[in-house]
Amino acid sequence: MVDPPEMERRQERDGGEGVAEREPGGRGLRLRREIGLWSAVSLTAGCMVGSGIFMSPQGVLVYMGSPGASLVVWAVCGLLAMMGALCYAELGALVPKSGGEYAYILQIFGSLPAFLVIYTFVLLVRPAAIAAISLSFAEYAVAPFYPGCSLLPQAVLKAVAAICILSLMLVNGRSSRLATMLTNVCTVAKVFSLLVIVGGGAVVLGQGRGYTDAFLFAFHNTTQQPGRIGMAFYQGLWSFDGWNNVNYVMEELKNPKKDLPLLYLLVNISYLLVLSSNEILSSNAVAVSWG
Repeated sequence: MVDPPEMERRQERDGGEGVAEREPGGRGLRLRREIGLWSAVSLTAGCMVGSGIFMSPQGVLVYMGSPGASLVVWAVCGLLAMMGALCYAELGALVPKSGGEYAYILQIFGSLPAFLVIYTFVLLVRPAAIAAISLSFAEYAVAPFYPGCSLLPQAVLKAVAAICILSLMLVNGRSSRLATMLTNVCTVAKVFSLLVIVGGGAVVLGQGRGYTDAFLFAFHNTTQQPGRIGMAFYQGLWSFDGWNNVNYVMEELKNPKKDLPLLYLLVNISYLLVLSSNEILSSNAVAVSWG
């Protein structure tokens, strides 16, 4: 066994940055505080802006039945995500520990409920979410190579998704600083792509070539079935998921002490302006069809 002081000296000698440091007074180890304010915001935004906003518009429109009702769903989902993020911000300030829900349940309810939560999360919830996100990424990465093909080769999709997961695993295992830099770059790229879509929708509207009929009869054919409305909210909330991710790395923030709903609304308005409802419903990669 290598004692912590020897481990730190070896890291300094080898030039490694390490992932932990000793607490003041030699009471134990803690994670290094290497995530600044911009990186924390980028982590939250980068986790929220993902495959959902580029693929869920189809599902929301399918279940709600009308463009107007689908925009209402997006606005309400954004409000719910904002309230959840505000609650987690307060929790993070009161309990500045990494682990998210696990840390809070451990402190409030004890070890057994916390163990059950993290056990389910690690073995079921997070792997399923990562698989879904990686497959969405693979669909967008592969779609340009198969123009006009409604069914993409599943073997290719799964291979690209697996490569994506392995690459991110290696980056996160190598260095938290490198992972933070990658998150910042991806966040800028994703937000920029959303702004391009919003700007493209404004250009199409200014040229008079948009599908404005969808907004003249915005709530026509809106569903009233609770089950379909619930599924529409599931699609929207999936797109906003990720607002709680910064709480999993609270101990790595340097100083642990927004407007995505509006952006998402504008993106969906652009989708509806550039694409007809039938084109959105028939597309598995809405942003590719928009492009």
